[in-house]
Amino acid sequence: MSEAVIRTVTSPPGLLAPLDPLLREWLPRQRWFAGKGRPVTGFSLVAATELLPADSRLGLHHLLVRAHRQLAPAPGAPEEPGDCYQLLIGTREALPPRLAPALIGHVTEGPSAGRTAYDALYDARPAEVLLEALRSRARVGGLRFEREGDGEIRPGLVPRLMTAEQSNSSVVYGDTFILKLLRRIVPGVNPDLELPLALAREGCPRVPAPAGWMVADLADRSWVLGVLQPYVQGATDGWDLALRELAKGEDFVAEAHALGRATAEVHTALARALPTVTLGHAQARQLADGMIRRLDEAARAVPLLRSYAPALRTAFTALADLAAEGRAWDAQRVHGDLHLGQCLRSPDGAWSLIDFEGEPARPLAERRLPQPTVRDVAGMLRSFDYAAHSAEVPVPGWAESCRAAYCTGYAETGGRDPRTDPVLLRAYETDKAVYEVLYEARHRPDWLPVPLAAVRRLSTPEPV
Repeated sequence: MSEAVIRTVTSPPGLLAPLDPLLREWLPRQRWFAGKGRPVTGFSLVAATELLPADSRLGLHHLLVRAHRQLAPAPGAPEEPGDCYQLLIGTREALPPRLAPALIGHVTEGPSAGRTAYDALYDARPAEVLLEALRSRARVGGLRFEREGDGEIRPGLVPRLMTAEQSNSSVVYGDTFILKLLRRIVPGVNPDLELPLALAREGCPRVPAPAGWMVADLADRSWVLGVLQPYVQGATDGWDLALRELAKGEDFVAEAHALGRATAEVHTALARALPTVTLGHAQARQLADGMIRRLDEAARAVPLLRSYAPALRTAFTALADLAAEGRAWDAQRVHGDLHLGQCLRSPDGAWSLIDFEGEPARPLAERRLPQPTVRDVAGMLRSFDYAAHSAEVPVPGWAESCRAAYCTGYAETGGRDPRTDPVLLRAYETDKAVYEVLYEARHRPDWLPVPLAAVRRLSTPEPV
């Protein structure tokens, strides 16, 4: 397909209104929808671009829509403009059985009346359109498809949607590339493109280098929509690998040690590639205050947390006290949401770190702030804990041995053992556990005992 086949036109007027009732039912059921708990009350169109004509056998529209919700669940409560979502909507006269899981609904009005709307990422042809646009550096309305350098993107790579639950959507092309489409998007520089690009230009082999990316240019802002990276064929993510070893009753010490080394390599490369700062008294006080605020909010929302809150707060006040005594910390760009599922081990045993978006629930500006590297370390330590609690048959000491091996590996490459700053490490691990309590209470109540066990440990005077 040549670039000329992608028509640079906006979508026809009246496209969104007929889809509105269908999207209200469909969108909240998606794993990547962030507004669970309050019904969607309507949509506003941010941008729409026609990629394949609506009157052809297969119509294809790229939509950026803002989902509106009530501020409170009570009837008559005012609405608030919600998050902006990226949708790739296909329309056909009828869906073949293979596309049944992609069904959004049947359109009865507007330019697509009489046709069936569906999530087009399940379909090979729309996925091919995106790859061809990247290959040809197309510009389609407000959409811009870019490529890094002169790297080749071969045409004809067969696409398949990855169906694992996640906060975005990914399409693999012929075991050569993987395109991650961001679902909930915000304007500005997205760290999921920014950091891998910086690391690639620094020559860091631990992070797949972006081969291309999608951007929407709207008004005076750019919105990163997706990133194309090499696909690590045969790779296993750290979470699956850890659970496999647990099921066999095996330890994970060697892999945890290697993961620590890989994390330190990425941190070292990020410190070379991007500016670093020093957190003095004022900055550390602000950091501790933010942790205390999140604890207070979580305790209000989750009654089971309240009895632990006073002891947990000491983890944060101890950090502020150290800062008041003149202690300072180095801060730099970090992964921001590091856990076993964000790590891939290739068949040759090498570890890679992926998904640098950070915690999607946090504002973009916050996700791009320099942080102590211990933040990533704390995330991985909590992930070992989650894995250990997921084993059908508990393996005593499994998480503790992984934590120790990871920190040792990190120290060997990074030059400093995270355990040598126990106040900072405890503060970040406590902050992460509090976040997990709130998340599990809202989304996965069956998992709530896992972070609550960490809360009990971290609320002791000398956590182990």
